[in-house]
Amino acid sequence: MIAMQHDIPLDRSGPNADAMAEAVSTCIRCGFCLSACPTYDVMQRESDSPRGRIILMKEVLEGAMPADKAAPHLDACLGCLACEPACPSGVSYRHLLSPYRSLVRDRVSAAWPQRLQRWLTAQTLPYPKRFRFAARLGVIGKKFAALVPSVLRPMLELLPSSLPTAKPLQEHYAASGEQVGRVALLAGCAQQVLAPGINVATIAVLRHIGLEVVVPPEQSCCGSLAWHVGDGERAAKFARNNVRAFSNDQQPIDAIVTNAAGCGSGMQEYGMILRGTDVESQAKALAATVKDVSVVVCEHADRLRLKRPSFVHEAEAIVRVAYHDACHLANAQGVRLQPREVLCRIPDVELVDVGESHLCCGSAGTYNLDQPETADELGRRKAKAVLATGAPIVVSGNIGCLTQLQTHLNSMATEAHPAPRVMHTMEFLNACLVESPSP
Repeated sequence: MIAMQHDIPLDRSGPNADAMAEAVSTCIRCGFCLSACPTYDVMQRESDSPRGRIILMKEVLEGAMPADKAAPHLDACLGCLACEPACPSGVSYRHLLSPYRSLVRDRVSAAWPQRLQRWLTAQTLPYPKRFRFAARLGVIGKKFAALVPSVLRPMLELLPSSLPTAKPLQEHYAASGEQVGRVALLAGCAQQVLAPGINVATIAVLRHIGLEVVVPPEQSCCGSLAWHVGDGERAAKFARNNVRAFSNDQQPIDAIVTNAAGCGSGMQEYGMILRGTDVESQAKALAATVKDVSVVVCEHADRLRLKRPSFVHEAEAIVRVAYHDACHLANAQGVRLQPREVLCRIPDVELVDVGESHLCCGSAGTYNLDQPETADELGRRKAKAVLATGAPIVVSGNIGCLTQLQTHLNSMATEAHPAPRVMHTMEFLNACLVESPSP
């Protein structure tokens, strides 16, 4: 097979033009990516596969096709990056998709309902205070969902019946016992509203293994949500702010820790988001320090003092726990073994994998809002795969996945067969710590 030829005008294709062109030219059209792609699996159309989308983007970049014509197929891409580990040629799909979306954003028209939904998402999700206010209204609005425009209903359906109490974070947490390092935590956006306990558990686990934790107060949304939908300008604004916020500390840190897969992969792409700017080198340096919390904990795993889960009845000799791979953790960051290694250290825990683990759950940032039908199909399939494990607990490392799983598992639950408990990896680990510190 021959690598794909292209005639992309690099001087008119944005700061990431060379990376996009390289991704295109690396593709040999072998088709290995088809079986790994969730949307191809659902739609069975070449144009909705990675190979097909690469050809479409190439045609648009070369000027042979209008962006509007390719948009339906490219908008339907989850950006889950399952195609990357499946590709024998090493096509870096991430270096093509997001820069492409950013480049052609103004060339693609959208109907007003879609523009309204995207505007509301952009104005609320990245800002915890705004999102909490909007979510409170949404919880009330769930009772009147039939009166809400159809384009906004997916936003309501993903909200819980009630919001948890807010848990404001301190700027500094001392290590418990002997200090072995110092890290900075990205607090996240929607996660602070929908599941503030994740940050509490994360900090407790990090302190437990001897890490001092700082939470820079000037930090903002990581920018991933904007970057993945092509809003490069907004993504760069958030990224630039975080480069400044996480560089202000006078004392050195060992890592910037993230506990949401999408946020972690987004921060690791700051060099791409801020390419060609005056802070590109700083952005690359910062991106190199970003680690998922499971990686950091695994590095200090010998310091963990663990017991069987505190909330599990003692009559259950073995606790079956299903682990769901978040796409932006497994595919984008290459983190698969570390969460499993840490969880397998817990006494009486039997870790089981979820079937079709390569298929995205359908969350993918705001995908379940932008493409609700496909997201719903993938969410139902993932929930069925979780139920097939027979595990009463399912854990994952991404707030979007947790929300998607909870929604679909609840929809399938009956009185005789209640939904499995859905937890973040750090929430589960925190429940297994001996003498866990409280932030």
